[in-house]
Amino acid sequence: MAELERTFVAVKPDGVQRGLVGEVISRFETRGLKLVGLKMLKVTPALAEKHYGEHKGKPFYEGLVNFITSGPVVAMVWEGKNAIALSRNVIGATNPGSAAPGTIRGDLCVDIGRNVVHGSDGPESAVREVSIFFHDGEILKEWGRNVDSWVCE
Repeated sequence: MAELERTFVAVKPDGVQRGLVGEVISRFETRGLKLVGLKMLKVTPALAEKHYGEHKGKPFYEGLVNFITSGPVVAMVWEGKNAIALSRNVIGATNPGSAAPGTIRGDLCVDIGRNVVHGSDGPESAVREVSIFFHDGEILKEWGRNVDSWVCE
C-alpha cells in the first residue's frame, strides 16, 4: 500500500452546536480515510493562539479566536493515502458560497464565519496542528481495518 498521510480536522463550535459531528465523521469514513485520533475539548485562548498564530495581527484574528473558544470542538486525526488533499476535497472551499455541492461546506454551510469544519491545508500545517491538539499516546500508531485493502491498492 502507498505511503500514508495524516491530517488534522476539527468540527468547530458551530458544527458541534448544530449536531453535525456524526455527519462530518461519516463523510471522512465514507471517503475511505481512517480515524486515528479523536477528542472533544474546549479550546482555551492560549491553544487558539497557537492554532491561529499565523494570523495574529490581521483584522480577523480576534474574531477567529473568539469563535473557536466559544464552545466545544471535536478534534480529529485522519489517516490515509493522500489524506490531506482528500480531506480538503471532502470539506470544500473555505467560503461555503463557493463550495461545491457534495462537500461538507457546500451541503451544510451558508456563511464563511460559520463553516463547520477546519482542515489542515498542507503537510506542514498538518504536522503542526496535530501536535497542537494531540500529545504522544493520544493517536493510534498502528491499527488496520479489514477494509483497507479494498480502499487502496
